[in-house]
Amino acid sequence: MMRSLRFRLAFGALVAIAVAVTLAWLFLSRLFTDYVVDQYAGEMSALADTLAARVAVENGRLLLAGDLPDPRLSLPAGGRYWQISIDDGEPPLRSRSLWDVELNPASFAKSPFAGFFEAEGPDGSPMLVASRPMTLGDGAAKKAFVVHTAFSRGDLDAALESYHRPMRRMLLTMGCVLLMAAFLQGWIGLSPLRRLRDRVADIRAGRSAKIDVEGPSEVRPLVSELNLLLSERETAVARARARASDLAHGLKTPLTVLSHLVESLPPEKRSAALQQIELVRQRADRQLQAARMGVERMTTTVALSLAKKLVDVLKPFTVEKGVEWHVDIASDLVIEADPADVAEALGNILDNAARFARSRIELTAEGLRSGILLKVADDGPGADPQDYDLLQKRGSRMNEDSEGSGLGLAISGDIVEAYGGRLDLSASGLGGLEVTLTFPARQRERFLTSMS
Repeated sequence: MMRSLRFRLAFGALVAIAVAVTLAWLFLSRLFTDYVVDQYAGEMSALADTLAARVAVENGRLLLAGDLPDPRLSLPAGGRYWQISIDDGEPPLRSRSLWDVELNPASFAKSPFAGFFEAEGPDGSPMLVASRPMTLGDGAAKKAFVVHTAFSRGDLDAALESYHRPMRRMLLTMGCVLLMAAFLQGWIGLSPLRRLRDRVADIRAGRSAKIDVEGPSEVRPLVSELNLLLSERETAVARARARASDLAHGLKTPLTVLSHLVESLPPEKRSAALQQIELVRQRADRQLQAARMGVERMTTTVALSLAKKLVDVLKPFTVEKGVEWHVDIASDLVIEADPADVAEALGNILDNAARFARSRIELTAEGLRSGILLKVADDGPGADPQDYDLLQKRGSRMNEDSEGSGLGLAISGDIVEAYGGRLDLSASGLGGLEVTLTFPARQRERFLTSMS
């Protein structure tokens, strides 16, 4: 998966978005928490100032003049609380909301929460307490006391959750939108490579000679280099063809001269010499053809169309024997090989089947991920499995009385092997011989699969 640019871009975007959303969550959450805590701290400070303003000393005792206007302070467990603790041991002054609970700093939680001390409220739920030491009066009449103001922690949690809930939805939605945008950006960004892939496929199929210099500036240097490579290849192909032609003409004259010279030899030696000269000519032709196939890999062959043409040519020669031809090939099956090469390889096999078949010849094709299989089966005499390897050698025949030079299977095998395939022999379900030509799977299809 990591070999895919699309996956790498998507993975990188996912990590970046996750980090960005997490940092945004932490920052905004901290910012709002501090804001809410400051609001509650201000409220508690204002309540403490109000209490301090209403405290008075009468007969040496602290008194609170009048009730505070906040009704929550008068209701048991109303959510707002206050207590004035006096240092000289006098009973503390408390709001009615505390009911029978007395705030004792010794019972406060050791670790403050957001600057407040945590204690248990009158209803058993936690509350947050702010404490402020104060003094009233001068000299011997000076009174020291601590004003405790508190509020229910549930109010703070509810305020924070009312903010965090929509913020979580917002950040999750934003992350999904950014992730979709990243995928769209990757798809759009890689589209020039997909177009380049299609242009290269057109060249492989022989539909185009070069790649159009289009697309973004980052891709144009690659396109230019590919066009230069194609131009150099065309030059190399032209040179290879020229050298092959020169070699063919260079061999033809010496072989012809040798053929005339051996005429003067005794009959028993003349036949052997002519056979060797013909063998040299055949091998030279095969090597020249192999050289040509090695440089012509950018054409394709429609299997069904070619098969019909070959069958139409050979069918008249089997009419007298009453041979039935059966062709089963998909119309969209394409072989990535030169039509002339496929015609020669398949034609040799069909020619052998036409000579040996008694009543039926079957030509089928199958497209697999590993390759394209062309199968020719007949109901002829067949061959022993131990002779399969021998039949694929040059000059080998089914028997000495058989017609032909014994080169058909060997030539077909050479052609298929030049394209990276193979030729296999097996027993036919019809009772004769079955020959399978395997051409490699189309390179473009494998490339498309790897990109998807």
